[in-house]
Amino acid sequence: MLMTVILDFPAVVFATSFIVLCSSAYVGDFIRKRQLPMGDRDRGDLAVVQGAAVTLLSLLIGFSFSMAISRYEQRKSFEEAEANAIGTEYVRADLLPAADGTKLRELLTRYLDQRILFYTTNDKQDLERANTDTAQLQNELWSNVQVCARSQPSALTALAVSGMNDVLNSQGYTQAAWWNRIPAEAWVLLEVIAIGCNLLIGYGTHRTSMLFIVLPLAVSVSYFLIADIDSPRGGVIRVQPENLLSLARALRTK
Repeated sequence: MLMTVILDFPAVVFATSFIVLCSSAYVGDFIRKRQLPMGDRDRGDLAVVQGAAVTLLSLLIGFSFSMAISRYEQRKSFEEAEANAIGTEYVRADLLPAADGTKLRELLTRYLDQRILFYTTNDKQDLERANTDTAQLQNELWSNVQVCARSQPSALTALAVSGMNDVLNSQGYTQAAWWNRIPAEAWVLLEVIAIGCNLLIGYGTHRTSMLFIVLPLAVSVSYFLIADIDSPRGGVIRVQPENLLSLARALRTK
């Protein structure tokens, strides 16, 4: 739970990783100073291990970045799908009796506002309120089309029911995508391997050097970027509800 909270703050991920990894390099250097000098053969073997460890770390960082990007793109796709579903159902409201269609369009407009709030708010209370209002509006929306389908069953009302089903499903898919994050266990594995790499680098150097901060800085920046993209609310790079906002502007002109 604590790990999940930390990952929602990419700056904390950067600072923590940088401190830990720099410390690891200097610990490796400290251990080296208390050992007998390594011979050329031992140093050559250590270089092989260092290279393999850094290569493994690079591959894992690249794989994690790819995971974060794919989840970000998935969230963007579901935002677009959600806007399309709401817009389509708004049009299909014309297939219902006039009074029911008017009520449905009013409910969809309110529902759209809540979906935009879901994407834009960072306040926990506002988010909880938006989720509660969204669930309530979903019940009202479904009840509205359900009554029409039962009282006047036809192919036209079936289209309205099908469209409402897409609206409700799209919200569920969006929520699932926002919960789909890089596992905390994967972050732990990355950090452990990075610590090992910096220990080896500190141990394999000839003297204490400011170069010890180069790899920790590069890795920490990579972690920051991955955490930023992977965090739906805590990062700088976030999915903006451009399609939902565009739909809201279009509906206000009608």
